[in-house]
Amino acid sequence: MEPITLVLFVVGLGALVGGAEALVRGASRLATALGVSPLVVGLTVVAFGTSSPELAVGISSAFAGQPDIALGNVVGSNIANVLLVLGLAALVVPVVTGMRVVRREVPLMVAASALLWLMALGGQIDRLEGLMLVAGIVAYAAFLVRSSRREAAAVRAEFAAEFGVGAGRGMRAVAANLVLAAVGLAMLLVGSSWIVEGAVALARTLGIPEIVVGLTIVAVGTSLPEMATSILAGLRGHRDIAVGNVVGSCIFNILMVLGTAAIVAPTPLVVSPSLLAVDLPLMVAAALACLPILYTGRLVDRREGALLLGFYAAYLGYLILVALGDPAADSFGRVLILGAVPVAGVVLAALALREWAASRGADANGSPRVLADTGGGTGGSLDTRER
Repeated sequence: MEPITLVLFVVGLGALVGGAEALVRGASRLATALGVSPLVVGLTVVAFGTSSPELAVGISSAFAGQPDIALGNVVGSNIANVLLVLGLAALVVPVVTGMRVVRREVPLMVAASALLWLMALGGQIDRLEGLMLVAGIVAYAAFLVRSSRREAAAVRAEFAAEFGVGAGRGMRAVAANLVLAAVGLAMLLVGSSWIVEGAVALARTLGIPEIVVGLTIVAVGTSLPEMATSILAGLRGHRDIAVGNVVGSCIFNILMVLGTAAIVAPTPLVVSPSLLAVDLPLMVAAALACLPILYTGRLVDRREGALLLGFYAAYLGYLILVALGDPAADSFGRVLILGAVPVAGVVLAALALREWAASRGADANGSPRVLADTGGGTGGSLDTRER
């Protein structure tokens, strides 16, 4: 591997993260300057914009005939979004959400993950399946815009505080934000091509499968915008944004990123056996874990954040064994999927049952339920259940 390739890989990663930030800032300010609701901006432009690195890498790798990087990037990013990003965000500041939209999005994320797994069972993702996925993201965006109109006033105010401040409405502001978004897009395109080239070279130099590089370095690198957005939003007390960004990005990764990659790829995207055996089931399990955490309790506390991070550490351990060609990798992967995941499911189900029992007790007493903020931080966590 030539030193210049490694330099371009690192610079490309920086360009990817910086480009995503510029694109999100420019596009969100442009949308608010044109009178679009900050809530719609946060649920669509920002959540989708933070997934723009995955989209750029997916298209570049598909054109380059590198399906392992395209697929590994999406699957690895979704695993990282739930286990790493949401886990870290909860560890820094316990995450609470009161959004109807988020609680409806979580089942959609589970459904999209299961759909991808079902498609992958055929051994490849072809152009027709890609068109189906992209059609899904169009319907999803329309659903978000419609649902946002019925969102609670407190949630709308939270998104306005995060995305609606300082957005000028003059022609000069529109032009400036157009330029900022265009610069961000150009950085994404250049950075993604350098990352794909560097990832392939790194895999060949170290003698490890490209799928491992896609699932680790590329996936975590392209998830950095989600990580920054969710952690900073949590610290500012805008915790609906922290959760909505993660869930929305996971849906976007599957429907838009992988769908577009499958459409533009010269041949169908071939699914590796290891992806089918471990990574896709773990992605679906991570999505399912959000159901009891968010859908019932609407709280991700530090204990649950630590549990998510622990699973991500175990997953990285499995990938390291695969990269080293260790014979124990297959056994470790089976333990991870057949052993640890069901145990975590039981733990999460118990937590969900506890939250449900607490809410029933609060309802019986005729008082609103309050979720304790176990870790301090800004932003109150009073949670009155919506009927």
